[in-house]
Amino acid sequence: MRRTRQAIQQALTDLILEKGYNAVTVTDIIDRADIGRSTFYAHFDGKRAVLAAAMEQLSFLNAEVDLEGPLFAFSRPLFEHVHEQRRIVQALLGKRGGHEQTAHANEHLRAVIRDELQARGAPATPALELTVTCVHGALMALLTRWADNEITATPSDLDTAFRATVIPGVQSLLPAQ
Repeated sequence: MRRTRQAIQQALTDLILEKGYNAVTVTDIIDRADIGRSTFYAHFDGKRAVLAAAMEQLSFLNAEVDLEGPLFAFSRPLFEHVHEQRRIVQALLGKRGGHEQTAHANEHLRAVIRDELQARGAPATPALELTVTCVHGALMALLTRWADNEITATPSDLDTAFRATVIPGVQSLLPAQ
């Protein structure tokens, strides 16, 4: 049962990388996974459900706020996780992925950033949303360009660049601790 689900998710990932999410059909997934239509529908109710299950593998979408650690302590584990899950990230968030999964990941990541800033004392103002947008933009630009092999770096390099560029500006917006 678990193997079948994994085969279906792997088929979707491979197909997205080959032809893009929007061009992939359930029939394509069934053929690639070498399963019957009834088997596919016993596990998923369509292509979107396979996509949602694949997105659940991305742990950064469920990052917890850590007020004991440094600001955005989730960034290094995020880059390391993306490195480990590079193919699925490339398929879901890269150029060949569809808008639907990118929007889903973006909203979750913005919520993680917003929650941390508010937990650290940032008031819920329009300025907070601008800050969330800037931090999110920096993270997603690094993630997507790296996943698409447009930049070469280690997870540590990405984290260092993110922290050096973003953290000082964000810290200036937070109440003094």
